[in-house]
Amino acid sequence: MRDLAAGMRYLARGQRWVAGHGRWWGFGMIPALIALVLYGAALTVLALFAGDLAAWATPFADGWGAPWQGLLRGLFVALLVAGGLMLSVLTFTAVTLLIGDPFYESLSERVEESEGHCPSAPDRSLWREIWIALRDSVHVLLRAAPFGIAVFVLGFLPFVGQTVVPAVGFCVSGFFLAVELTSVAMQRRDIPVRERLRLLGGRKALAVGFGTPVVLLFLIPFAAVFLMPGAVAGATLLVRDLVPGEREPEAGDGPGAEVPVGAGPAGAGAPPAAGAPAAGGGFGPPPAPFTPGPGA
Repeated sequence: MRDLAAGMRYLARGQRWVAGHGRWWGFGMIPALIALVLYGAALTVLALFAGDLAAWATPFADGWGAPWQGLLRGLFVALLVAGGLMLSVLTFTAVTLLIGDPFYESLSERVEESEGHCPSAPDRSLWREIWIALRDSVHVLLRAAPFGIAVFVLGFLPFVGQTVVPAVGFCVSGFFLAVELTSVAMQRRDIPVRERLRLLGGRKALAVGFGTPVVLLFLIPFAAVFLMPGAVAGATLLVRDLVPGEREPEAGDGPGAEVPVGAGPAGAGAPPAAGAPAAGGGFGPPPAPFTPGPGA
């Protein structure tokens, strides 16, 4: 529960940061607004043709009488639209980050600078950065797809499919959304996508606590446009505390001193003593430090 609450706090801290830096808030809304228009058009088309898709997918029900045919196809339409909404929430972030890669990279750097130190980004061209972001987003989407299919199928179960399954689906979407949102700060640290999944997988409650409220809030019309800059800022703050690293030596540290940054919601401190319980709670000890490789 401690990690779950910590994830929510990171989201709130990110929203407070952009609220206090209005220029960056407006700057970060531009790509989200473009993506919203594209997704709005796609979801409108889906809603208009959902009935036809339901009839095409259930030809065995053509001879059914009322009310069973209407109930089956109505349920299919509801699940199809709900699945489209969940898929759009998950992919909206990836598409928005691709459209706004330069925007969110600048925003994330500014957040890190305001916190005291911004790691140097790898020396790559803009097109190379966009290609890496696209490749990583496809990898995350493929990892998330089996869960989405399972949620869709289990949604046909009586009662459980309308109560427990949607709740689990939102949590799964929240985890993968957290992976996407942290990609900006993670990519600047040259951390490959598989390692990002491992890091956040080692702190599932933290990722779910951060990402699930974003999923729910993004379901509110136009909320994604206003919340996206703060979500990127909050994800940047989360990465600073999640990924073990080093801050710049301060006066009094001594020549050549290296001061480790702790990995956990508190964001600072030396590793716990032998035998001490791991901080963060919920899903086991924090993952081992990651050493960036020569490339993405």
